[in-house]
Amino acid sequence: MPRGAQMLIEIDPVYPRKRQIQRAVEIIRDGGLVVYPTDTTYGIGCDLFDRRAIDRVYSVKRKNPKTPLSFICHDLKDLSHYALVPNNAYKMMRRLLPGPYTFILPATREVPRILMTKRKTVGIRVPNNAICLALLEELGHPIISSSVRRGEGEIFTDPAEIHQQLGHQIDLVIDGGILVSEQSTVVDLSDGPPVILRQGKGDISSIGLD
Repeated sequence: MPRGAQMLIEIDPVYPRKRQIQRAVEIIRDGGLVVYPTDTTYGIGCDLFDRRAIDRVYSVKRKNPKTPLSFICHDLKDLSHYALVPNNAYKMMRRLLPGPYTFILPATREVPRILMTKRKTVGIRVPNNAICLALLEELGHPIISSSVRRGEGEIFTDPAEIHQQLGHQIDLVIDGGILVSEQSTVVDLSDGPPVILRQGKGDISSIGLD
């Protein structure tokens, strides 16, 4: 795969074409980094099980490798393969997903150690975005997800600007339109009742156990 190919492709955010999705997934399978739209921000990602690609994400993000990255799953059933979902939280998550929430949950043995916190928890999302879900379905397992920022500051909203600024470090930028970026709401479900760690996009009044 051509490193630094600086590819930018436009994909319909409502009806993504299968051929374009397959092309993107081929890059991911070959160890590439892909920037893609979610229901909150543009994310930079790679194959969950490719350690070299994960190291590249840390490098591009200038992020401490000891800081775990979150990842996205296709649906709640897929998520349950990588995290232990408490019985009393399942109903709530089923109601909220797909959606703009990141859940902190105990990790299963399927999760690479590099992505776990010291408490062996992980951050997982199921974004309400057709491009994301198509990528995940075609790949067959989760994709790393980390918001694309200017250093540690402002979040990029325009894929053309991302391509211009970071294209030499990324193998593919997917143009799914300009986003009104807002971070996901982070909910810790790893130990007891839900705790809001970060309020972002999404109705927090709907977060509760019933």
